[in-house]
Amino acid sequence: MTFWIVFLVFFSDLWYTGSTSPNIVLLFADDLGFGDLGCYGHPTSITPNLDIMAANGLRFTDFYCASPVCSPSRAALLTGRYQTRSGVYPGVFYPGSKGGLPLNETTIAEVLKPLGYATAMVGKWHLGIGANGSFLPVYQGFDHYLGVPYSHDQGPCQNLTCFPPDTKCYGMCDQGVVLLPLFFNNTIIQQPVSFPDLVPHYNKFTTEFITESARKKQPFFLYYASHHTHYPQFASALTAGKSLRGRFGDALMEFDTSVGVILEALEASGIQNNTFVFFTSDNGPELFRMSRGGNAGLLKCGKGTTYEGGMREPAIAYWPGRIQPGVTHELGSTLDLLPTIAALAQAKLPSAQLDGYDMSNILFTSQSSMRKTMFYYPVDPSIKLGVFAVRYGKYKAHYYTRGSSHSETTPDHDCHITAGLQAHDPPLLFDLESDPSENYNLMVYDYQPEYDLVLKKIQELKAQFEETMVFGESQIGKGSDHSLEPCCNPQCTPKPACCSCIP
Repeated sequence: MTFWIVFLVFFSDLWYTGSTSPNIVLLFADDLGFGDLGCYGHPTSITPNLDIMAANGLRFTDFYCASPVCSPSRAALLTGRYQTRSGVYPGVFYPGSKGGLPLNETTIAEVLKPLGYATAMVGKWHLGIGANGSFLPVYQGFDHYLGVPYSHDQGPCQNLTCFPPDTKCYGMCDQGVVLLPLFFNNTIIQQPVSFPDLVPHYNKFTTEFITESARKKQPFFLYYASHHTHYPQFASALTAGKSLRGRFGDALMEFDTSVGVILEALEASGIQNNTFVFFTSDNGPELFRMSRGGNAGLLKCGKGTTYEGGMREPAIAYWPGRIQPGVTHELGSTLDLLPTIAALAQAKLPSAQLDGYDMSNILFTSQSSMRKTMFYYPVDPSIKLGVFAVRYGKYKAHYYTRGSSHSETTPDHDCHITAGLQAHDPPLLFDLESDPSENYNLMVYDYQPEYDLVLKKIQELKAQFEETMVFGESQIGKGSDHSLEPCCNPQCTPKPACCSCIP
């Protein structure tokens, strides 16, 4: 009897860790709000594939990105470190930015490569290009890269088609820079990109990458960083005009279709039971775009702010047979993905100080999260001001608040750019379990003496964290150089207008 117990324990442990390395798929949306998906309560979003993942996987209610804007959020996701450490601040990279994600930072792809993983990235990079493409994904651990290296509004779009047959993109986008390039590895293959054809091109690539990796029995890491649902929205003929939410809904529906393509490829290759799939978004919705800008649900404000709507994101973990269906209220963050993936693959962690935690407790045993706090940095973090807010358990304290142009038009004036920097002493204190909308400051509306102890504990945690924070040299602060903007015909004149190559 003892022998069989020992055997079953050993076999169970072998099944848990996996006799072969698990495949990893990260699905990263762009400017998607907490309230934008059907499985998070939106009544007219058509997201059947993400809804299936949520129904058959683990849906998070308290999951956070590390920044309320794009580039720093992506740096934190890939490195497991706050963007302040890597220097990806303030704001975001531009086509001609001199800086980028430092090459001495270790990405998830670089963690997995020594174990024989095939690695590929598809979509939006937004961590710098640099001279001769030195900051592109192929120099950061990825074998292959197919995508646009920054936000797709960072180039003139007024004459481009966003929806077939010939609906032009809404708005002007950035002017005075090169047209949007499409890269394969470190080579521009199209400029400007054809929006209606872009995602079908991505879908073909992801299917072939998954199929070929499975055929070779090689574990893989696929990082699919969608452009959806960032402005200007676009879509192919497959979803254009098919949703109930207008152009935003069409774009979201196209992203969901890509999720379905990936899930189908995993199933067709017979590897769905050995693949960890995780979905989330880079930051909250750009509310000033109104109906074209997404929805934060019941959360306060959106992109660009350290209120919940700016950094609390939908998130789903999916692994048939391994992750039990359900909903978790435990704390999680994009910072936790690198250590979690390293644990799943039994990979060595980077030597640099990490800010993430292994989420295995939450994913596989429904235990408490190792993460007890979340620190909220603004778009432009500084040593002088430090973190703007701290979440500890169910409580959140705001030391500073500020609105953002990204969150204009909402009726809440706290979200607007006119709501300038305001220090709070004592900090604003909210119970996010009973008041996720951050409406009722406990120090005013329901004061209890115990709240003083809560704030004291939060202050201690804040001080301890900030003592360990060493700000890296600002990469975005290095500025831009028009000569670094990607051009498919680098010797042409006059730039940027001459940078156009359509195969």
